[in-house]
Amino acid sequence: MSASSNRRKFIAQAGAAASALAFPLVGGAQPRAVKVGVLHPVTGALAYSGQQCREGALMAIEDINRAGGIKSLGGAKIEALLGDAQSTPAAGTAEIEKMNEAGVSAVVGAFASAICLATTQAAAKYNLPHVVDVGVADQIVERGLKNTFRFGPGYRKSAEIAMANLHVLNTAAGKPAKSVMIIHEESLFGTGTANLLARELPGYGYEVREVIKHANPTRDFNNIVLRMKAVNPDIVIPANYYNEYALLVRTMQQQKVTPKAIYSVLGGAASSYKFVKEFPDAANGIIDCNHWFNPKDRRSAEMRKRVEAKNLFFSYEVFMTYTAMRLLADAIERAKSTDRAAIIAALENSTFSDHIMPYGPTKFVNGQNQGAQPLMTQVVKGDIKVIIPRDYREADPVFPLKA
Repeated sequence: MSASSNRRKFIAQAGAAASALAFPLVGGAQPRAVKVGVLHPVTGALAYSGQQCREGALMAIEDINRAGGIKSLGGAKIEALLGDAQSTPAAGTAEIEKMNEAGVSAVVGAFASAICLATTQAAAKYNLPHVVDVGVADQIVERGLKNTFRFGPGYRKSAEIAMANLHVLNTAAGKPAKSVMIIHEESLFGTGTANLLARELPGYGYEVREVIKHANPTRDFNNIVLRMKAVNPDIVIPANYYNEYALLVRTMQQQKVTPKAIYSVLGGAASSYKFVKEFPDAANGIIDCNHWFNPKDRRSAEMRKRVEAKNLFFSYEVFMTYTAMRLLADAIERAKSTDRAAIIAALENSTFSDHIMPYGPTKFVNGQNQGAQPLMTQVVKGDIKVIIPRDYREADPVFPLKA
């Protein structure tokens, strides 16, 4: 073979080898990541809950990416842009501005009602899809914002279910409870919940003896509990965030105030494994109407193990934000696009059902999931058990706590 033909063969082979090398790079080029804003109060008064929410979001992103990312976008990975709302609506709004500048396709967050009210409004200016993970104030989804979607129930639905179940429990027990005292934190969540309860409970035959609000943070509940002693209600209904809830109930225990029931609606600590572990005696017997997972779905127990392996508590913040992120990923998958309008349209038509929540099929009407519902739990022997509804029941309710 002549030198020139040898050279031609070498060039042909080298060209083939080069193109063979080039093809995997083209064929396997990583699709552009989908940027998603993950916005929570990870500093300030609500830092514990915000950090728990962030953990849930990051776990979901890890699971989605590990399972192949967004398949309709060639396996694009979700990339989290983390924001800190610093426990204030103004800081939350500033983070939305930054996230919009950074070109996120959507936002998941921002835990507290007052912060969500501000962040959803700020995101609406940019037609930026905002999936609300917790934020229970119904105003969030009642302002006609097309970009806002809440997967969980709001406080009106939670309060209605709580009151109806209280009436059933009290009637079955021979109506031992006749009077109520409501203690709530002063922001949108606590005030809204307390107003609903104070307005509706008299219709069920309960005397609302007093409604007391407190600031966030509050470091001393002695005066409120002294007032409780004077008022002597049959039922105490707290509506507050974790730290204040735990301190209120511990102060009641120290002052030996034992109503017939502590019955909370969206209680910040009532259905929290952290509270039950740290203050088992104060927590014992508390009933709560709150966000809760389906205890009959084996994936709930698997997820709880995973969270506890990180030395964290499996709190509602974790699984609500985890599920909210999965809901968003499902919408992006169906949108086959990172375009904000396409994602909003996909969310509007969501039937997302691959989750551990005790919900019916997802159906958004004005941004509120019609299938969402809270469950009723009770602290029983150092654990949290579902007592109502019957489909999810793990233990029979104990009511009243003291005869």
